[in-house]
Amino acid sequence: MENLLEKDLLGHIGTQKYLCTITWRNGKFNMDEPTTNNGKDLGPDPFTALLASLTTCTLATLRMYIDRKGWDIPEINIAMNATQESDGEFETIISRNITFSTNIPTEQKERLLIIADKCPISKILKGKVTINTLL
Repeated sequence: MENLLEKDLLGHIGTQKYLCTITWRNGKFNMDEPTTNNGKDLGPDPFTALLASLTTCTLATLRMYIDRKGWDIPEINIAMNATQESDGEFETIISRNITFSTNIPTEQKERLLIIADKCPISKILKGKVTINTLL
């Protein structure tokens, strides 16, 4: 199997509570916990990063499809959040609300709803995920 990333994403944490540095192929960014979780809110928390990945992937997938179809949809907006329930089986429910800057015919909306679920991050989150951890 081929890796999804051309270079490994690297993470580092020192002694400052929860402040992590993430190194990716073109640079670095910080991730942290909000002050409500004893962090300093110096970057997105892991839940925000996960939802940002899904948001970005959905937006890019929709933009590619809209452009390929030649539809006049200048802006796409997404509001996203998640809840977790542990009543019996643990479940995470992600709410993804997609809106557009112009009115769109129902047929196009129905098609874009299908396309949104075809973004690669949606497929990862809805599919079987195995995490192999080494020490």
